[in-house]
Amino acid sequence: MQLAANGDVDHPAMPKTAVEIAADAAACVEAGATLLHLHAFDDDGQETLEAEPVARMLTAVRAACPGVPINVTTFASIVSDPVHRLRLIDGWTVLPDLIAANQGEKGIDDVSALLSGRGVGIEACVLSVDDVRTFLRRGSWSRFARLVVEPLEPVAEDAVALAETMESELRAAEVRLPELHHGVGLASWTIMRRAVRNGHSIRTGLEDTLVLEDGSPAASNAQLVAAASAIAHPSERPRSS
Repeated sequence: MQLAANGDVDHPAMPKTAVEIAADAAACVEAGATLLHLHAFDDDGQETLEAEPVARMLTAVRAACPGVPINVTTFASIVSDPVHRLRLIDGWTVLPDLIAANQGEKGIDDVSALLSGRGVGIEACVLSVDDVRTFLRRGSWSRFARLVVEPLEPVAEDAVALAETMESELRAAEVRLPELHHGVGLASWTIMRRAVRNGHSIRTGLEDTLVLEDGSPAASNAQLVAAASAIAHPSERPRSS
């Protein structure tokens, strides 16, 4: 169960400062999260890959959630120039356990090689069939910790169709990596249920959806994680949210 705590979304409960992110992450771990996917923010509240905010966030979250793996974004929408992005990431003084590496982005191989060489695990993220084909052409799949399948269509039927097509190509290539699936908005709940049926891990959080499965507004990341945990582990007693 991965928490996607924050990102380029607007919600009053979305954490941005290191203190907020740490407290939110701890609440989500209590609700069932076992892996944290985080974005760092600067003092102006903007997403950043700068070393100091990343270090501040990681230090705070590790203190609040000891032993819980942390995945940090490297999303090109934060820093579009691949050379500048690589330079910023090369300057990180505190390293995450993992990064999310979107396979369709220019320069992502350099980012992955840099951080892999420093002991950071790499999640290979695919958002489209083209991304899957790019990933397959790269080969050496065992260097990745897991494959993150992201059918980000807002309509559930379209998201499921995309997930099925991506999975079909991965199966045909005999990729054996663990998979984590997530969607966006209301469709994310359909994708999560499908993923659980197929034996995959799932992800939720305010980065992905602002609504619960019934369409009502989500109050917090912890509420989303608790609801998703009930899907992933239906026989367990609900955790607090």
